[in-house]
Amino acid sequence: MSDLGGGRRARGGGGSARRAERTAVSFETARFIERNIPNFEILNDEALEIIERNAETVLEEIGVNFVENPAALELWRAAGADVRGERVHIPRGLARKLISTAPKSFTQHARNPERNVEIGGRNLVLAPVYGPPFVRDAEGGRRYATIEDFRNFVKLGYMSKWLHHSGGTVCEPTDVPVNKRHLDMLLAHMTLSDKPYMGSVTEPSRAADSVEMSKILFGSDFVDQNTVMTSLININSPMTFDGIMMGALEVYAKANQAAIISPFIVGGAMAPVTVAGTLTQVMAECLAGVAYSQLVRAGAPVIMGAFVTSIDMNSGAPTFGTPEAAHITYGAGQLARRLGLPYRSGGGFTGSKLPDAQAAYESANSLNMALLAGVNFMLHACGWLEGGLVSSYEKFVMDADQLGCLHGLAKGISMDANGQAMEAIREVGPGGHYLGCEHTQANFKSAFWRTEVLDYKPFETWEEEGARDTQALASARVKKMLADYQAPALDEGIAEALNEYVAKKKASMPDAFM
Repeated sequence: MSDLGGGRRARGGGGSARRAERTAVSFETARFIERNIPNFEILNDEALEIIERNAETVLEEIGVNFVENPAALELWRAAGADVRGERVHIPRGLARKLISTAPKSFTQHARNPERNVEIGGRNLVLAPVYGPPFVRDAEGGRRYATIEDFRNFVKLGYMSKWLHHSGGTVCEPTDVPVNKRHLDMLLAHMTLSDKPYMGSVTEPSRAADSVEMSKILFGSDFVDQNTVMTSLININSPMTFDGIMMGALEVYAKANQAAIISPFIVGGAMAPVTVAGTLTQVMAECLAGVAYSQLVRAGAPVIMGAFVTSIDMNSGAPTFGTPEAAHITYGAGQLARRLGLPYRSGGGFTGSKLPDAQAAYESANSLNMALLAGVNFMLHACGWLEGGLVSSYEKFVMDADQLGCLHGLAKGISMDANGQAMEAIREVGPGGHYLGCEHTQANFKSAFWRTEVLDYKPFETWEEEGARDTQALASARVKKMLADYQAPALDEGIAEALNEYVAKKKASMPDAFM
């Protein structure tokens, strides 16, 4: 594939880049969250040790499947596992030993260095919805997503202050052939935003394209030495690692690019109905997946993931924002921290068909749960609707607005002299008010979180402006943001090389929609 990439960092030169930077508008993005509040720990040490012991028993006695991947089986056999057909039995302690080489935290670089993110520790990085084949907006309703929708969501993500990451498949552009759409999606992230992004995982060759395009954007040497991509590697729960996802993982691990190793579990269908049983399976699957990444390349950056929800026993549909999901998310966070791994979970989850009260309740429960669980990388932080089948324009901006609350909560309580406000209390005294005091005047701009969507106006003003509900307010905000969008600066030579790579790669193969 090197002939497609051309190996060129830029043809426009530094002057071109500097001219673009001077004329481009940059939208404000908050720094990734650094928690100053404690994590919520729901399990005591005894419970955690039971789950860890049971997970090791699962790996040793029951085993996990690595299907359609003979090379993976050979790696496991060489590492000391008992391989029987495609079933890998991992001796107690082996997986834990292997994952010891995975970094506790790492930097994902953005093409704008000011938007680099630190994944791990007490940090929280927020990324948008991932994967829906449908989109919804107030005017067009529910429909299949297009590449134009995809570009719009990338633009909205770029302009969202509280969102740190551009994400990956923010919607599935069904008007582009399956074997080519990853090229258009990556091109959108690379050119329409300067935030960090995710690579393609739907086929190993597409992961390789992601690496090649990143080398054009950042330079080959930089990519060789730094992490510029995160990718989502789902485990086929229960306990099956398929050749396609593992093939993509192998590409990224060899290239020193990050992977989220994440079970995809609906409790009662792909895992036991009990919290402890589900946590045992999550732990076993993550141990095996993370260990395999280290077999491919010791030291490759990796994130332990847990996408877990429960099932409605009447309809069979997944449910979100439930207490059981919270218990699992809290517990998995404790397990990840004991392993010394960054943790991915959470998001603005809802099963609702519309951005309505159900969506708000379920999403609020999910977002706050993830903050308190110690999540380091939150996918689906905004835009998720209908159990992940739909990317919603209105809910994207509603959720993105609420992410500001997470930033505020995570700050904790300042106890410095300004935070104690004793001078203000002295100045105002009994019976006064604080509106005009010196302390208020010095702090009012930053004292409280401010919404860009919700309505706090008096009833009469609200009625005169059309008595708009939250969806209508969000719809207006979407239109304004897209109208105001301006692309971030990008060297002309790099842009040309990226477009050339995409055009040549598309021309090299016939369209395929399967």
